[in-house]
Amino acid sequence: MPDIVDIAVGAGSFTTLVTAVQLANLVETLKSPGPFTVFAPNDDAFAKLPPGTIHTLIQNIPQLSRILTFHVVPGKLMQADLAKLGSVTSVEGSPIPIDCSDGFEVKNATVLAADIEADNGVIHVIDTVILMG
Repeated sequence: MPDIVDIAVGAGSFTTLVTAVQLANLVETLKSPGPFTVFAPNDDAFAKLPPGTIHTLIQNIPQLSRILTFHVVPGKLMQADLAKLGSVTSVEGSPIPIDCSDGFEVKNATVLAADIEADNGVIHVIDTVILMG
C-alpha cells in the first residue's frame, strides 16, 4: 500500500500541498512509519487563501512548517474515531476541533473525502487550509 506522500503525489489534486511539504522538509517525516492522520487541503483549498499568502509562506519556511504540521495528527484516526473525540491535538501542538454532527468538519474546513488509507496512516481531504488560533 502506498504511503501518505505517494498517495498525495499520485492523486494530482495536491500539487500545492506536495510542493509545500517538500519546501518544509517534511517528506521524510510523512514517509516514516507513523502512523499519521493528515487533513490534506487540496489545490482548490490553497487557491482560496488571500492573494500572496502562498508566496509569503514559501519565504517563511518555519511558518510554513508550523501550518503544515497543524494539519497532521499522530495516530491513524478514521472518521468514526474522530467523531467520538470532538477535538484532537496536532503535531504542531494546537487543538483541532472535529464536528461530525452534520457531515464531517475539521475546524473551519469540510471534509470532501474521508478515510483514504495509506501504509502509514490515513488522509482526510479538506476544502480549506486550516490555521491555528
